[in-house]
Amino acid sequence: MSSRSREKVTAVIRKLFKNTEKNDTGGDAAGNAASGSSGSPGRRLRRGVSPATSSAPSSAPTKSAEKTIRARRLMKEYREIQKIQHSNANPIFTVELVNDNLYEWHARLCVVDPDSPLAEDMAELNIPHILLHLIFPENFPFAPPFMRVVEPRIEKGFVMEGGAICMELLTPRGWASAYTVEAVLMQFAASLVKGQGRIARKSKSTKEFSRRSAEEAFRSLVKTHEKYGWVTPALSDG
Repeated sequence: MSSRSREKVTAVIRKLFKNTEKNDTGGDAAGNAASGSSGSPGRRLRRGVSPATSSAPSSAPTKSAEKTIRARRLMKEYREIQKIQHSNANPIFTVELVNDNLYEWHARLCVVDPDSPLAEDMAELNIPHILLHLIFPENFPFAPPFMRVVEPRIEKGFVMEGGAICMELLTPRGWASAYTVEAVLMQFAASLVKGQGRIARKSKSTKEFSRRSAEEAFRSLVKTHEKYGWVTPALSDG
């Protein structure tokens, strides 16, 4: 073979190698694109393959779920109480929302034991009801509402500073999610009479009669009963 023919053959072989390399590179690129495309979250989901970053749903209830439980429970109880009070000319108690807030209620206790000194005080002073303020926490009904007497001021009857109420049922330890607002109000009415509650003619306390003072008194009450249980501690222990 002449040198000229040898050069022509070499040139053809080089061309063949170059074309082969181009095809390989193109195939790799197409393969990468295809694999990238098929590996996208949308493709994987369509093929029934979950993305690697997905995780199993949490079994713990979310805040929105807890709010839904609270709202459903309160709406149910509110409607039931409204139905009872509208069907009775002289209901034992009535309830209404404070500023249309489902989580904050005013309750009016209209009837107490007619043979009690408290009932006599209410009749004498022309006081038609005892006004209560209830606030339902985010984790209600798994935690108790905070309840205080707004007016009139009551002495004894397990009513404390600011209108706070000393009732085991209203503490975290004494509360059960099965308790209803109606049960709480009826228990309070019984406690008032049992504790010999009376309408205060003159305020003996110089402290402000407010929600803040009620919350402070209630926190102190809970601490005391956590320490001593539900018995009256010695005076020396406060």
